Amino acid sequence: MNTRNAIILATCFVLLGSGCAIDLKPWERGVLAKPHMSVEPDPLQRTIREQVVTSKESSSGGFSVVGGGCGCN
Repeated sequence: MNTRNAIILATCFVLLGSGCAIDLKPWERGVLAKPHMSVEPDPLQRTIREQVVTSKESSSGGFSVVGGGCGCN
């Protein structure tokens, strides 16, 4: 029973991992670069979320810079 579970688990990993090995053609990359394919496609929602994080952290900025806006590094 334990060997059977290991084989099933290994098969699942192989099937899931095979989807990650697909090469994209240059014309297919344009589809994935569209704004609605981003992690947060709504800019208003992203702005509101950044404002909440900023007010909770008592700092401004720090979304793309190391150390945040508090002056500590």
